[in-house]
Formats: sequence, structure tokens, C-alpha cells
Amino acid sequence: MRFKLALIAVATLGNAAMAQDSREQARAIAGDRVATPQRLELVDIPKPTGKAVALFDGRSLNGWTPWLGYADPSVTYQASPPMKPVGVSRSTDGDFAVRSVDGAPALWVKGQTWGSLVHEADLRDYHLRLQFKWGSRTWAPREKQPRNNGLLYHTHGAPGEVFGTWRPSAEFEIMTGSTGMIVAVGGKLRGHTDVAFDPTIIAPHLRFGLGGREVDIVNGTPTWNAEAATDAERPVGEWNTLDLYVVGDRAVHVVNGVPVAEVRDLATIDADGVRRPLTHGKIQLQSEGAETWFRHITVEPIRTLPRIVEASAQ
Repeated sequence: MRFKLALIAVATLGNAAMAQDSREQARAIAGDRVATPQRLELVDIPKPTGKAVALFDGRSLNGWTPWLGYADPSVTYQASPPMKPVGVSRSTDGDFAVRSVDGAPALWVKGQTWGSLVHEADLRDYHLRLQFKWGSRTWAPREKQPRNNGLLYHTHGAPGEVFGTWRPSAEFEIMTGSTGMIVAVGGKLRGHTDVAFDPTIIAPHLRFGLGGREVDIVNGTPTWNAEAATDAERPVGEWNTLDLYVVGDRAVHVVNGVPVAEVRDLATIDADGVRRPLTHGKIQLQSEGAETWFRHITVEPIRTLPRIVEASAQ
């Protein structure tokens, strides 16, 4: 029933969108739920059921497959881009590499040409941890916008299937001011979360919050993302730790120890229009306009998810 109500809300908004501005749409979606600051904590943190495995060996890109989108990223979201994706038609050594930063090796993403690195492991029921920090360079067409990248999980499908640049996935957004945001990458990706209306942020003006109204995250609709509960990222140039907990079709996003979002009922829509649970897949590290460093990428098996609670509600 909750899923049906969410779909009804999106369908109703689709018919009325021309007569409403984005804030009115967000109010209609969130109802009487208006975002207020919540001090969230993570409890019942699961113990690993096996050893941690490094996905980055610190020496090479073994296990990672690159893919590049369009030579001119500004055409990425056009209905009919005037060129083909770069793909793997040229060397990607100048886009992704292992380099030294802060006296130690890290995985370097230039960010100028959009694309991704996809790891070969098909993962399910895991806790993934990595560290990232921003480099100094940003590139057109996002050189004046917030730095942007992403940790994409439950990745499936073909290289470049989404906008010629990425594979279908759920996204743990990495973007200044919004790290931890939930995004659906691809038109057939779905996931439920709880949101409140927040007029202080850009469209779609929806922020994750406990006790919020359930929505279905659907790309290309007024519920295409849910902003992180709070901005827990450190200043540009400092290292940040991301923790992604995934069990089956559910996930929890944590930034520097602060839980900022959770999503459930992750799914894909098949050719017959049937919603199929999405419970496993690969991970992608994006390249999307900003130089980025990654290190200490590890994954360990778990059987249960931690819970997000308000500090006063334990």
C-alpha cells in the first residue's frame, strides 16, 4: 500500500507539474513533513562475518574496468548527443591512475572526461569503507558548480547504458554539500526512502529524515533524489571516510561516522514492467567534473544492517 501511494503521488505530480513550481511539487510529495534538524546516530552496527578484502591494492588498477562518456561532457544529458561515447577507444591512463598523495598511493580520478571505474566483484551483503578527498581541479561544464563524484553500488547492465557514461546503479552521492544523497542512476532503478520538504535546498527540495513521508526514488521525476540528512563532509582538501552498509535490497549511507540516509526496496523494472528486487551488483567510482582521490577501499561481509536513530530516541 505504501508503494502504491508513492506511485500515485508521482503520477499525480506528473500531470500537474506544468502548473506548479518545484517547491509546490515538493510540498505535495512531502505533505506536512517539513525538514527539521535531526541528530542521527548509528546503532546495532553489525560485526563482520568474514575477513575484510581490499578492492584497491595500492599499486595498480587491477580488478577495475574504466569507461568514458562523451569527449564533451556538456552533451551527456541531451536526448540525441552529436557524438558517440569514448568508451575504451583510447587510453584512460590520463583519466584514472595510481599516484602518490600525502605520502601514500591513492586511486586518482582526473574528472575532466566523465565516466567511471567499475570493480569486477559482484557484491552482496557487505560493509564497504573508503576514504576520499577532493583534488584542486574542476572542469567544464561543472567548473563553477559543487564538486561532484559518486560511489555507485548494485551496479549492473552494460557500460554506458545510462547517458552513454555510467551503468545502472544506486548512488551514494559524493558532492560538496550533499555527500550521502540517494540518487537513482538509470530510468529503471527504484528505491524507497523517507523525506521531508526542505525549501532551503535546490530542486527537488526533498531531504532524508526519520519519520518523513515514503517516496520512490525514480530518475527523471520530482523524486529523482533524496538529499542527505545533513552535510557531514569535511572541508575540501581533507580526507573523508564513507561507510556503505548493504544487505539485500537495503542500504545505509554514513559520512565520517554520521548516518545521513537509508534506502530500502531497491529494485529494477524489467521489460514487462515488473518490479524486481535488486540485491547485488558491482561498484563504480565516478568521474564527473572534479579531480578526486580514493584510498583504503575495503569490503567485508555482514548479515544485518545497522539502524539509524535520533540521539534522543535510543
